[in-house]
Amino acid sequence: MTTRYRVELPFVLNAQPAAPHDGVGNEALDKMARTARQRYAEIFRDVEALISDHTLEDAFLVQDAARAISSRRFVAPSFNDIRLILNTAQLLSLIRPKAAPMSLSNGLPPRSQIQLLTFDGDVTLYEDGASLHSPEANPVINRLLHFLSVDVRIAIVTAAGYTQPQNYFNRLSGLLLAVKESTTLTSKQKSNLVVMGGESNYLLVFDDTAEHCLRYTHRRNWILDVMYTWTEEAIQSLLDIAETAFESCIKTLHLQAKVLRKERAVGIYAADQSIKLNREQLEETVLVVQQVVESSLSSTPRPAHSHIPFTVFNGGADVFLDVGDKSLGVQACQKWFGGIQPSSTLHVGDQFLSGGGNDFKARSACCCAWIASPTETIALLDEMIALTSPAKDMH
Repeated sequence: MTTRYRVELPFVLNAQPAAPHDGVGNEALDKMARTARQRYAEIFRDVEALISDHTLEDAFLVQDAARAISSRRFVAPSFNDIRLILNTAQLLSLIRPKAAPMSLSNGLPPRSQIQLLTFDGDVTLYEDGASLHSPEANPVINRLLHFLSVDVRIAIVTAAGYTQPQNYFNRLSGLLLAVKESTTLTSKQKSNLVVMGGESNYLLVFDDTAEHCLRYTHRRNWILDVMYTWTEEAIQSLLDIAETAFESCIKTLHLQAKVLRKERAVGIYAADQSIKLNREQLEETVLVVQQVVESSLSSTPRPAHSHIPFTVFNGGADVFLDVGDKSLGVQACQKWFGGIQPSSTLHVGDQFLSGGGNDFKARSACCCAWIASPTETIALLDEMIALTSPAKDMH
């Protein structure tokens, strides 16, 4: 996945040349500039708030104890150091009462504000292309069971877009069966586990009476108001433009790849299992498709899909454009659970690069933690558990 290769790069990578080129008009360039300005401003505002709350200092002390940052003499603080410090700062701001000291005078752990935890799948909960087989093979499962047991809702918000529960069960069987077989979780707590597939297109709710432990939920029961305007004509218009762009990339970059079109997504994958598309090809495809689709939005007359959000991302072995994005997926989960606020939601993912990272857009819907492996996800969840409860063996 892209995080593994590019963790040294800045937060905002979506800058475009200042002059029109390749058919990109002034209107599109102005939109890009406004978007970049907003992203920069959001980053500085968030960092400013963390500093004013003294959260960064405490977060540094936590990570310094774990990573011995201040003990190094030849290696300066790295991007990974800063990324993990900001993750810890995010946890502290969510869990610790504002301006309260690390050691509370009454000796009791603070009460967490987190009501909803959302997770990416690949590289976040399991290795790229792998799955959650069992609690023994995937210790993150026991952490998720812990949070369900304290009434935190869990949503897996993934790019994988399927209409059949079995496809999700194949990836999540260890977690789903562990929840089903639990004798400590109540029925209500079990139903607090959901899967949002295709970024923001398919909602499945845990149901231990269903064949694959998941019940497909019709869109009319959960979609956001903005999604009601997504007509089938507009969706197919968006996918048509993207498919043409993918086909152009195959030709221009000499890719040994095939196009796959789904109900609400289109993308490319290697034409042969023995072939691996290289990182540069994948990332170039992401940027080309994104630019082509964005450029189409400024055409006259306005295309039918001009109001539909989309995500183009590098999946490590493929590239796909999905209708919608993870900000909408997270918001739909917040709505499903009765209107959970962004300040009470934490999204955990590995793809937060502005170019080709599908977790990036979740930043507009909730608080986020940027991890680079399932091991880091476990460490993050253990941090949360340690901050909110007495020491407990989760292994």
